[in-house]
Amino acid sequence: MADLRVGILGYGIGGRVFHAPLVAATSGLTPALIVTGNPERAAQARADHPGADVVPDADALFSRVDELDLVVVSTPNRTHVPLALRAIEAGKPVVVDKPFAPTAAEAERVVAAAKVSGVGLTVFQNRRFDSDFLTVRGVLDSGRLGDVFRFESRYDRWVPKPKDNWREFGDPAEAGGLLYDLGAHIVDQALQLFGPVAEVYAEVDRRRAGVQVDDDVFVALHHVNGVRSHLWSSALAGTRNPRFRVLGDKATFTKYGLDVQEPQIKAGLRPGGDGWGVEPEADAGTLGVNDDVEIVPTEVGRYEDFYAQVRDAVRDGAPYPVDAAEAVEALRVIEAAHLAGKERRVVRLKGTFVS
Repeated sequence: MADLRVGILGYGIGGRVFHAPLVAATSGLTPALIVTGNPERAAQARADHPGADVVPDADALFSRVDELDLVVVSTPNRTHVPLALRAIEAGKPVVVDKPFAPTAAEAERVVAAAKVSGVGLTVFQNRRFDSDFLTVRGVLDSGRLGDVFRFESRYDRWVPKPKDNWREFGDPAEAGGLLYDLGAHIVDQALQLFGPVAEVYAEVDRRRAGVQVDDDVFVALHHVNGVRSHLWSSALAGTRNPRFRVLGDKATFTKYGLDVQEPQIKAGLRPGGDGWGVEPEADAGTLGVNDDVEIVPTEVGRYEDFYAQVRDAVRDGAPYPVDAAEAVEALRVIEAAHLAGKERRVVRLKGTFVS
């Protein structure tokens, strides 16, 4: 069976580090068209994927869309919706990078268009396949924590000077700032583990000189099932804090370190390579009470599962790895967090209740 031909819109960090390498590493998929208007990135794309045609803009890709079986949107956030809609109009299944859209309303438009057209749609929430997140899921599934009442998650960086790119631009249409960027991951993970949210409180701040967007955020979620999630992200975190801490009435699980798959791809390693997705043993989590704790080996990261599931969805009608409607719900939470931070109050999401 011939490989599915994939068109990738964008060759910044998303297209270059995540999408193109993972597509190329997935049996049954091949990068066929790559879009970038940047000459240096175009040269890099040709070197990285010599079998793919590199074209300068979206129009060039869509003029050849009949050659493709799948379109990937990995462009600045403000372009996600129009490009996804173009792919859907062309009848091509589409993967959209996170955040899905600048607003939940716009994301809903895309979901509705895909449904009406009968076209496959999914969102690249790759950190559902992080080694540390998979480990947390396994600990929860084991029942050894008892009844969980609090979930803490941190995704921090040390970037003391703002960068000159769209993620740092203040125009709301750019959907810039940490809450949309890293927050899209930690909010999605909390929703995956503990379900819908009833109430949102947030502290959304700008700490670096001259910054136009939020760069230091804290979000508190009260889930419908009663669990409280406390989520942090900062561009000014100079030392390591726990990546995860999960509290139950029988034990606590604590995990340091961050999934290694992104730096591995940047270093040239690919799925199936020696050590792929394997974290340092020193970052293994601990489970227990006081000094009575045991080491919990970290699961192996599996970014490759995302595109394998996309392939099976396109070819065989299997489920897509991420239901786009779930990404809409995450955007509602992010919007509520922005509002809560601005108005310094708890925001209650409509249609929910606290058990």
